[in-house]
Amino acid sequence: MSFVLFPSLALLAYLGATLLVLSRLVNPKGLNYKLVFGLAVLAIGCQGVFLAESIFAGGGQNFSLLNVISLVCWLIVIVITLSALRTPAVLLLPIVYGFAALNQLAILVLPSALKVQHFEQTPALLMHIIVAFVAYALLIVATLHSVQVSYISHKLKQKDFLLGNQFLPPLLQVESLQFRLLLAGTLLLGLTLLSGALFSEQWFELQHLHKNVLSSLAFLVFVVLLWGHARLGWRGRIAIALTFTGSTLLTLSYFGSRFVREILLHRLS
Repeated sequence: MSFVLFPSLALLAYLGATLLVLSRLVNPKGLNYKLVFGLAVLAIGCQGVFLAESIFAGGGQNFSLLNVISLVCWLIVIVITLSALRTPAVLLLPIVYGFAALNQLAILVLPSALKVQHFEQTPALLMHIIVAFVAYALLIVATLHSVQVSYISHKLKQKDFLLGNQFLPPLLQVESLQFRLLLAGTLLLGLTLLSGALFSEQWFELQHLHKNVLSSLAFLVFVVLLWGHARLGWRGRIAIALTFTGSTLLTLSYFGSRFVREILLHRLS
């Protein structure tokens, strides 16, 4: 029952929050943050309950591809919602909440897979995975904020102050938040790579080689970006390009092989 009830409630709440933000973009009264955040909290709570029941199932931890995507999506929604309390994220909220709604719809429609593992027997590995998920979520949120920076910069250059654009946050405030998230995510990603190399016996196995190489390349891209921003004042297009490059490499690392194994190869078999 709960495997249908909680995703359904989360889906409706995410859709309600998305539609409310979109409608308020053209409303002179602005965004009703209390109602939006109320729906968001309801959706986050329902999704969290479902994730707890879905992941901790079968006597272990079920880290199927759909569960992993849902967990990462949940973390991203939490970070965006919390950051929106300080920095308006009118452009990002409908994107993030809309994607979260699609994720809940996929949970209701797609068949659930079972990929049980027993990380409770290796607490260090479980902590490594948790840190990796948080690092990925922070870096994806930073990437989303880079989109917002690009949009605001474009509107300022055009001197476009039409209704809807007046609710955009200050450019420097969003850019500052973007680089703070990049720094935090990069540090956690570096910790993930270091702990994996030191404590994981599977780190140097051939089947994990591409994942480790792509993650390391993403880490180097983010380090170069942060160095360039601090030393050379990199902003704008070069910062956005490097942010997207690093996020793409990290996404391919985290989900590329799992998608091939669990979706493509499963259908061909």
